[in-house]
Amino acid sequence: MKHETASTLRPWWKGATIYQIYPRSFRDSNGDGIGDLPGITERLPHVASLGIDCIWISPFFKSPMKDFGYDVSDYRDVDPIFGTLEDFDTLVARAHELGLKVLIDQVYSHTSDEHAWFEESRSSRDNPKHDWYVWADAKPDGSPPSNWQSVFGGPAWTWDARRGQYYLHNFLSSQPQINMHNPDVQDAILDVMRFWLERGVDGYRIDALNFAMHDPELRDNPPAPATDKPRTRPFDFQLKKYNQGHADIPAFIERIRSLTDEYEGIFTVAEVGGDDAMREMRLFTDGETHLNSAYSFNFLYAEKLTPQLVCASLRDWPDEEGLGWPSWAFENHDAPRALSRWCEPEERDAFARLKTLLLMSLRGNAILYYGEELGLTQVDIPFDQLHDPEAIANWPLTLSRDGARTPMPWNSSSCAGFGSTEPWLPVGEDNRNRPVEAQDADENSLLAFTRAAIGLRKANPAMHHGAVTDCRHEGDLLLMTREAEGQKLQFRFNLGSETIALGDCHGETLMAINGASHSELPPHAAIITEISA
Repeated sequence: MKHETASTLRPWWKGATIYQIYPRSFRDSNGDGIGDLPGITERLPHVASLGIDCIWISPFFKSPMKDFGYDVSDYRDVDPIFGTLEDFDTLVARAHELGLKVLIDQVYSHTSDEHAWFEESRSSRDNPKHDWYVWADAKPDGSPPSNWQSVFGGPAWTWDARRGQYYLHNFLSSQPQINMHNPDVQDAILDVMRFWLERGVDGYRIDALNFAMHDPELRDNPPAPATDKPRTRPFDFQLKKYNQGHADIPAFIERIRSLTDEYEGIFTVAEVGGDDAMREMRLFTDGETHLNSAYSFNFLYAEKLTPQLVCASLRDWPDEEGLGWPSWAFENHDAPRALSRWCEPEERDAFARLKTLLLMSLRGNAILYYGEELGLTQVDIPFDQLHDPEAIANWPLTLSRDGARTPMPWNSSSCAGFGSTEPWLPVGEDNRNRPVEAQDADENSLLAFTRAAIGLRKANPAMHHGAVTDCRHEGDLLLMTREAEGQKLQFRFNLGSETIALGDCHGETLMAINGASHSELPPHAAIITEISA
């Protein structure tokens, strides 16, 4: 059934499907073992063939790579391992030719300690950038200014003998915290944003935005209540009340929005994690003067995909005037591959289809992580091949992020088509057997199914951007209803391993997977039907 759409009134990003590319691991064009910008450009036709609206490229800026690009030493240049600014311009032009928008990562809460700003700031207590970072005197006994702990382990303060003070770092000690309370720093960051807008980017994914400002009084964080989860880092023992989520962050976001509104069709999405993520995401996306969207970690670290989790997540973002628009991801560069978390190995083929269709059925933007369309799984990286600083510091209690950052398998050659026989991380045998080339030739592959699911989402307004008018769960059965522009769809997903009998399923079938019918849902089956509005 064909439906009229209001696409001319709706921004391009509302309901978009976004494809995250981790540049080190996508495609190596020069054989040095590391993926690069020309490699991404070469493989953009594959991304476009999925029906994707937009790509998001993880950091490719100049960096000493102690946190693999999230420690930026020059916001306005490309690291030589990834190419040049000209390579980036070529990538943007090619993406636009293929109808793809381009988002880039921006890291505004901290820089590398090799950034020129920090080198000047640490040189003295009275230089022009002396307060561009968070500096504080020691306590009378020489201990750090507060009890704040870093995400990667240990105190969030490091002593600097040049200034005779401590500097703050919420992550690695080589990632000093920017003092975003300083208006001059805000101006410099906005200038960086304008630099890339002028180069043609279509928006930003903003990293760790709730860490952008600290409590100037440097008050100690209170202890966190005990839970049944193991605590692997000192960071886990505190409520992060004072080193993140400061009340002035939304005012800075308003300045970001004022800048992006000078350009046409710019999309902004914030990464917001932590104990207070939902409240902060609401603040960061409030009305038409803040960011367009935010995504949290609802699914990224969930040990199991349940109907309760889905309904609870959707309830956080009702279809109300002035409320922000959510973005959802089941996988990314920081989280274990979902198929390795949510199902047994023998269930993966069926479950991969289920989770793909579910992601495309949620109200909000759908973010696919590179290789998710192939069914890539978490690779077990031995300790001597680890690069992830968090995993190395907390070995063996912290699961390595490297296992979700392994090279993309493009074909069945010895290097899996990645472009180098000794890539920076191993491909992994399981993933080597799922290359793009083989799945492209198989109409029953997960790759083919992903294209179909994205196409279904685009063709049906209720699925693309419609309101969720009902979300319920009965055991492992997830029931959802969405409506838009005169279309009403019902979604039924069996998130369990037992067959579920259906007694009230009716309407025209838009898609049924894994043996689903109007009368029953086998394990990991799903059916979408259109009914009278």
